[in-house]
Amino acid sequence: MELEKRSPGYDMVVVTGPTASGKTGLAVRLAIRLGGEIISADSRQVYRQMDIGTGKDFSDYIVDGIKVPYHLIDIRDPGYRYSLFEYHRDFTGILADLRERNIFPVVCGGSGMYIDSVVSGYRLPEVPPDPVLRMSLDDKTMEELTSILSSYRKLHNVTDIDTKKRAVRAIEIEKYLADHGETVAGFPVTNSLVIGVLYSREARRERISTRLKTRLDEGMVGEVQKLLDRGIDPETLIYYGLEYKYITLFLTGKMGYEEMVNSLEIAIHQFAKRQMTWFRGMERRGVVIHWIDGELPTDEKVEFIINLLE
Repeated sequence: MELEKRSPGYDMVVVTGPTASGKTGLAVRLAIRLGGEIISADSRQVYRQMDIGTGKDFSDYIVDGIKVPYHLIDIRDPGYRYSLFEYHRDFTGILADLRERNIFPVVCGGSGMYIDSVVSGYRLPEVPPDPVLRMSLDDKTMEELTSILSSYRKLHNVTDIDTKKRAVRAIEIEKYLADHGETVAGFPVTNSLVIGVLYSREARRERISTRLKTRLDEGMVGEVQKLLDRGIDPETLIYYGLEYKYITLFLTGKMGYEEMVNSLEIAIHQFAKRQMTWFRGMERRGVVIHWIDGELPTDEKVEFIINLLE
């Protein structure tokens, strides 16, 4: 296959959008056209044996017999708590390798914290725990914690923070930044073409609901049960959020099955809404996102992106 000529101006494409928008399939087909490889920007797909709940559609990485290499998927065992700092280190190493091999990087994911870090070149300090601060935040509600976090300059993406522990750690990091400044290297400098896949609100809700039913039918509850059987702490699974949070609550007797399904569906819809709020915030901060109608055929989406690169 003849590879597309690329504009010397862009050295990376970022494909993002809210959950259930078909990002992976588009990114893979684009990578094939560009002779590229995928770098994941998904905060949960880093974990092994967490496949259904995180939407690792491995079949999407093979198109017409062509297998597209991917990175930062299945790199940590379940139970681990992967951080933005580790993503920075891992992403930097992979990007350097791709550049060395003259491979075009296609970043794909919906974790706004990771996407914004890559595009904006965040500078990240190593932040030690602050026991006094943690104690002062211990009795705060999730809404109060989110409000406190929003008062900072938003290194963290509140759309990725759906547990109190994550919120407290995010505030801890932001307070450290405010007190000490940014003193370490940031993400590599890139000139990224940022593509957003967007469906209407009604279509997005339908896609989310349909996908949730499919994943439940595929054995998502059993996947979480196996993690518990392996000895993964329920609190850690709850920390991972969304599917793992609510199914763990069901499996540990904290809620019934129907309540779990209904609560999870509502939570995913809310998550998608927060993702869109974050992407709009990126745009307000000067990041240009080229939005593509999700209803377009994949080939037309790819051609749209190729034209932007030329």
